[in-house]
Amino acid sequence: MRADRLITIVQLLQSRGKISSKELALTLEVSERTIFRDMEALSFSGIPVLAERGREGGWKLAEGYRNSLTGMNTKEIAALLVPADPAILHALGIQEEFSSAARKLQAVATRQPVTPFSFLSQRIHIDGAGWHPSGETYPCLSALQGALWENRKVSITYLRGEDAAERLVAPLGLVVKRGVWYLVAGHHSELRTYRVSRITEAKVTDESFEQPEDFHLSEYWETSTAAFKSALPRYPSSLLVREQTMKELQKERYVALLHQEPAEAPGWIRAEAEFNTPESACRIILSLGQGIKVTAPPELADTVAAALREAAALYDF
Repeated sequence: MRADRLITIVQLLQSRGKISSKELALTLEVSERTIFRDMEALSFSGIPVLAERGREGGWKLAEGYRNSLTGMNTKEIAALLVPADPAILHALGIQEEFSSAARKLQAVATRQPVTPFSFLSQRIHIDGAGWHPSGETYPCLSALQGALWENRKVSITYLRGEDAAERLVAPLGLVVKRGVWYLVAGHHSELRTYRVSRITEAKVTDESFEQPEDFHLSEYWETSTAAFKSALPRYPSSLLVREQTMKELQKERYVALLHQEPAEAPGWIRAEAEFNTPESACRIILSLGQGIKVTAPPELADTVAAALREAAALYDF
């Protein structure tokens, strides 16, 4: 709409100082002729728009003109914009809304040589894609988001293994972790967490609900994550680990190192560790090569040794 475009022009002029007709036309996806007509409309409505001719010319606002939103500085705006993850904005379908809000925030900043966007882009980059994309799809994310905004209950079909279950839930929050979306919802007076990619159907109902006053999404997620980790299976093992390999072992997410002490052989460490499963333990140990040896349990040592023999046989050793 033209009114939205006129507001955007004022915000851009106020935040950037001076912009050419060509740049405005490209930004707003209109013709330069349309930009000239918009400038006439702004001037007629009392906005002090000035034109400067020449190679360095362009449109600008009269010195000292500000709109009614004032008081925010560059670093305050930067603090608000830092968490903006393009992947998350795309998944929620709010890229345009974010861009519009960002322009409004930038427009209220006190004019400085460094704008909030250049301040951020020169110092911070957030890559939310991850090295290994989950590959999951979220056909119901938009519906869940809408229900969440409006406090409407949702009838969902949720896959549990090969079985599908239907639930009527009250959506309380959405969480994205390592590129994977989760829905936190109330169901029969209990809080549940659902992996959004496993929701195959979501129908927003007319039934509304009240958000519990004592519910805090971040606190729930922290508690839920801790409970999930504590419920994971545990497979204790005794290891001999080279000192340089220990740094790599410590980075493994699914290994808990319970105790370490120097071994008799120089450069080696005795360690007591917990893996999730025997299969996980074998995979991780094999990935660390000659820098680690299993001393207990015997069955794990035998499994690792057998895997190494099979690998060597592939090379005719």
